[in-house]
Amino acid sequence: MATSTSTEGLPPEFRSYAAESLAQSPAGAVGKGGTLDLRFARGSNGQSRLVYDRATVPFHLTGGLYHDEAMPDIASAYVQDPTGGIAQGDRYESTIEVEAGACAHVSTGSATKVLRMERNYGASTTEIAVGEGGYLEYLPEPTILHEDARFWQQVDIDLAPDAAVLFADVVVPGRLARDELFAFERLHTSVEAQRDGETLFADAVRLEGGDHLCGPGLFGEFRVVGTFYVVAPGYDGVAELADDLHGCVQPDGDEADPSAVGGASVLPRESGVAVRVLGDRSSDVTARFHRVWDRARDALVGAGAPDTRKF
Repeated sequence: MATSTSTEGLPPEFRSYAAESLAQSPAGAVGKGGTLDLRFARGSNGQSRLVYDRATVPFHLTGGLYHDEAMPDIASAYVQDPTGGIAQGDRYESTIEVEAGACAHVSTGSATKVLRMERNYGASTTEIAVGEGGYLEYLPEPTILHEDARFWQQVDIDLAPDAAVLFADVVVPGRLARDELFAFERLHTSVEAQRDGETLFADAVRLEGGDHLCGPGLFGEFRVVGTFYVVAPGYDGVAELADDLHGCVQPDGDEADPSAVGGASVLPRESGVAVRVLGDRSSDVTARFHRVWDRARDALVGAGAPDTRKF
């Protein structure tokens, strides 16, 4: 993983931001550079455990939970951020490792807020590694972009041939309750997966804020976008799974004016399925993603998705 002050892999649009100094403290300095390291392993009794964790401010971790009745052997960890959100110059770095045969679920306690910025930018990088026969669900709550936010997010996935990763990324482009829509400055998210050193796929979303995003071919009449990745290069029924997941995100019944629309497609090299949804609200997108999670999980490990209400 690149260090918090490195510009390695930085999108060209963000390089000018990186040169902007901050009055309070340098980008990625103490208090502005959180690190999170998680490692899960399978115990001798077959139950997965969180065997190593390290979290520095602003990360706080609630881990080692077992509350999934459908998968009693899966270990869950919830990442919390007690600060107001990602501010200018913040650099968040996370590593999630799932060893051979282990199963893990990682999520966040609440939405991630990317705050207003005048200089520099905010970044979050996550490296995921899943070993032979491992299974990971990385399903964080949505990301909310405040006015003038500049945010770069990068997720790199490295998995064994018969491992699987479910990853959801939901972006809310403004504080919708305040009628703040598409007022962020710039967003760049990228997801890349590889197996045994071979790139399986790379996907990127690059958005510049503004009313033009309401146009056809972009958000149209919708306001929230989400992508759900089912990365499973060893799964044989990818085409059938894509059809099933496509059905999961279609409008309910005969809705003339649906609250969300979406579709699914097979990832390159038949390495899995990508599902993208546009919705009126984050709940419209996450509700459909819960169906996707339930169906994908049943196909991969033979268990449905649990209720994930958080209090």
